[in-house]
Amino acid sequence: MHIVLTRHGEVEGISPPRFRGRMELALTELGRRQATALGAAVATQFKPAVVYTSPMQRCRDTGAAIAQACGVPAQVQPGIDDFDYGAWQWKTHEEARAEFPRDFALWKQTPQWMCFPGGESLQAVALRTADALRQLLTRHAHDTVVLVAHDSVNRVILLQALDLPLSAYWRIEQSPCCINELALSADGHASIACINDTSHLRGVE
Repeated sequence: MHIVLTRHGEVEGISPPRFRGRMELALTELGRRQATALGAAVATQFKPAVVYTSPMQRCRDTGAAIAQACGVPAQVQPGIDDFDYGAWQWKTHEEARAEFPRDFALWKQTPQWMCFPGGESLQAVALRTADALRQLLTRHAHDTVVLVAHDSVNRVILLQALDLPLSAYWRIEQSPCCINELALSADGHASIACINDTSHLRGVE
């Protein structure tokens, strides 16, 4: 299975950063332009059978732009929803640091030991994303599929594909509407062709 792993387009709360998580957010005007450019790039470079998205609106809207450009269906895939930040949802980083200083330090220094108050841990995200990939591999063993997910979800998927520990979470960057290329074999072997490619967004402002 060939996976074109992407992130949704720009939304409010990316810059300056907030813990967006399960907050429903529409793409900004820039985000819509990014999604259009991403769709054109995917249609030019790949021949996907289907587009799978997180249930969040920002991913569904980005996925719709890709599906339209490629002439394929788009549907929601359980398990690739954004991080559940619990009590931190929609807080700025400054607000979270002031209210939860110890936990904030853990998140930035040793994220594998952090569980968000009322929310998830990285281990929980790793389990549900691995389950989602197993389901897709069963259905699309020889297909190219597009996944439209989130910064945190993409990082965890890439860490698992690279056989890296969750402590390496901060070593991977995921820009809005980036492209990652992965190949996943039936025996679970993963190879990665590129990470966080944004060359298709040049000139998109």
